[in-house]
Amino acid sequence: MVRIKICGITNLEDALLSVDLGANALGFVFYKESKRYVEPDNALNIISKLPPFTTTVGVFANQDLDEIINIRDKAGFDVFQLHGDETPNFCKKLGRNVIKAIRVKDNITLEEIESYPVRAILFDTYSTKNYGGTGESFKWEILKDFDLSKKVILSGGLTPENVSLAIRIVNPYAVDVSTGVEDYPGKKDPKKLKRFIEAVRNEN
Repeated sequence: MVRIKICGITNLEDALLSVDLGANALGFVFYKESKRYVEPDNALNIISKLPPFTTTVGVFANQDLDEIINIRDKAGFDVFQLHGDETPNFCKKLGRNVIKAIRVKDNITLEEIESYPVRAILFDTYSTKNYGGTGESFKWEILKDFDLSKKVILSGGLTPENVSLAIRIVNPYAVDVSTGVEDYPGKKDPKKLKRFIEAVRNEN
């Protein structure tokens, strides 16, 4: 079964709706340059009201280790997601519950990806402007038949209209969406959320 992560959660209403519709994980962005940035105290308030068995993910980009740990302690999320230029050694310092995002240009290097001591690799679209949340996709065929020892999470430009095709091409462990189910940055569209999750479930 393909898992679903709804990222860029900023309010309790969107969080609860996402889970009620069938999302497995929720992402909270703690990178202040993001339009979907959420204060740790606000994230804690949301996370504390979620039902059990919902995985919560803290998203960071090129932030200090101490800052990341401090925010984790304040917000209480389960998994780290590193979306910047973090090294394998940096990832190792955070333990095993780490997702490393790789921003895809025209190709990817297996050796580089395998060097990260993490549980999953999230593939997103490369952008010179933002670390994720661009709403743009890359050529999914790059990942077709890709022999990777880690779980693959597909992100970047996914929408209710194209996620089925993306799953058929990549066969990922999970899909991750933010922009594609939004009304505007930080606020989800209930209809898009429902259609996206239904489209994924129809492929299982």
